[in-house]
Amino acid sequence: MSSTNSTAPEFQIIGLPGIGMIEHGDDLVAVIASALEQNATTLQHGDVVCVAQKIISKAEGCLVALNSVEPGESALELAAATQKDPRMVQLILDESSEVMRHKPHVLVVRHKLGFVGAHAGIDQSNVDHSDGEMALLLPKDPDASAAALRDDLQNRYDTRIGVVVTDSHNRAWRMGTIGSAIGCAGIQVLDDSRGGEDIYGRTLQATLISRADALAGTATLMLGETTDRMPVVVLRGLPPEQTLSDDPTQTAQLINRPLEEDMFR
Repeated sequence: MSSTNSTAPEFQIIGLPGIGMIEHGDDLVAVIASALEQNATTLQHGDVVCVAQKIISKAEGCLVALNSVEPGESALELAAATQKDPRMVQLILDESSEVMRHKPHVLVVRHKLGFVGAHAGIDQSNVDHSDGEMALLLPKDPDASAAALRDDLQNRYDTRIGVVVTDSHNRAWRMGTIGSAIGCAGIQVLDDSRGGEDIYGRTLQATLISRADALAGTATLMLGETTDRMPVVVLRGLPPEQTLSDDPTQTAQLINRPLEEDMFR
């Protein structure tokens, strides 16, 4: 067995506890800066800041009161078939481009952002319902949200970083959810090794790694989904030359498989 004496860089997953409930209009840059200061750290060159979609949606005002929703005929029919609140079904349809599958309690759609998932990412957890039932939609443009956050954080800390907006997605034929990237800025989204060679010189035909989803999934190990209230995680120690990119076309839209390649339609 061969070995080397090279030392691997230290990789860190840095959670930022202490972030309170986010309200519409809150300055997320100020919120993150305060959390960094409270945890005696700062942003460094090469860091990737992973932010839970929920706090971006709240800051951007994506909350909808269900009593303001008037379900249409299609929503009423799907609500009967899925045993779901017709108002929620109407919101799901409004946020989707296509209904893919449905059964009682489950409605799988293609979101307007391009990915396929349950209920168009609409959530009612960790939302204040004291003034009536509410639903939280995904940000209108998570890539734009990530880009704005990256620009402001880089200016504040005078360093080069990446930003990933994460959400929990289901996977076909697999139990449980996993963190996925729905918005990206400043990172190499896909690691395309096709045409390269493996360690034996064999040409790689299909090796296309979603680096963005890998980052989101790693961050989800610490991102709080219940009462943890840790919606921001910093990933540190990844090689910047392999992770960061200033190419504005490197967005989460690259992860969505084109419709013409969908083998399960």
